[in-house]
Formats: sequence, structure tokens, C-alpha cells
Amino acid sequence: MATFSINLKDGSVETPKPLIVGIDLGTTNSLVAFIKDGQPYCVKGADGRSTLVPSVVHFAENGEIIVGDAAKEKLITDPAHTIFSVKRLMGKSFKDVQEKRDYFGYQIIDDDTDSLVKIRVKDRFYSPVELSALILKELKTRVEAELGQSIEKAVITVPAYFNDNQRQATRDAGKLAGFDVLRIVNEPTAAAWPPTQA
Repeated sequence: MATFSINLKDGSVETPKPLIVGIDLGTTNSLVAFIKDGQPYCVKGADGRSTLVPSVVHFAENGEIIVGDAAKEKLITDPAHTIFSVKRLMGKSFKDVQEKRDYFGYQIIDDDTDSLVKIRVKDRFYSPVELSALILKELKTRVEAELGQSIEKAVITVPAYFNDNQRQATRDAGKLAGFDVLRIVNEPTAAAWPPTQA
């Protein structure tokens, strides 16, 4: 049952504003933050140590999908099933990334089309959007555990040089992770917060 605050002076019902989180979906690390008492607060993991979540996804033999520090540990021991730097592939076709595919330890698929690149993990094919959504879901779980409530609204930062396809791919990943993405914000703009007071 929903609860509402009533302003005792005029009897009006005060509707609570939904909490909006800010997400830095990074190439190497990601994090989630919100405003608490007028100041930004970066959410730490369950261990209470780091606010950073490595942007790494590992597909274990038992079918479990692992994101973050535990996945990062698998980069050396199981690189074929450990996805990193997926942000570099957002909104791109195989043609865009074919010269750099040796950089990655996992399999990037060429299906002879100009459609968005796919990544093969075992017998499944994933898009960068789907893989980024797994990282965003981890951040969503983290902030919801911190606040003890469901979080649905977010703004996500992207590099200023991201083109329309890359921005849309980021928005799609957010939606797939369960967020209503209110805005895609350029990283330099986000870094300039808070605005100076005149």
C-alpha cells in the first residue's frame, strides 16, 4: 500500500519524487550514484570497500553469469568466456571493429552484414547491448540493496564523441536492465557537476 505525506498547513498531498540514479557505464569500471543530503553519494559493494564495479562479464561453466570483481579474476584463466571493454563495441558493426578484434580474448562474429556486432560465448550470441545490460543490472542490484527500494529511473553518462547509434545502444541497454533512462549525458558535462552558484 502506498503512503503519502500530507502538508498540515494547507492539507495538500505531497507526492514523493522518484529517486533518480546516475550511472557511469565505463569501459573499464562502472559505478552508480545518487544525491544524498545535497551531495553525490557513490554506492559501495556489499563488502563496503569499493564503489567501482569492473565492467567485466564472465559466463561460468555451470551457466552462472558473473559480473564485476569475480568476473575480472577470470580474464586470465578463461578469456574466451570473459567479456571486457564491451563499451568499445556499442553501436558498431563488425566492419567498424575488425581491425581491433585481436585485442579481445573472446570471439567477435562476422555475419557478412553491416548489422551490429555480435559476441559468441559458447553456443550463444550476445550483442554489446545485452552484455552492457548485465553490467547495469549489477549496478541496479547494488543501489537497490543500499536504499532498500526499487529504482527505476536513471541517467547514464557516455563519452562526448559517442555517435547517435552508440547513444541509442546505451539507452537500449539501460531499458533492458530495467531502467527508465531519462537522459544520456556527456561525460564532461557530468564531471562539471555541481554547477557553480552565482
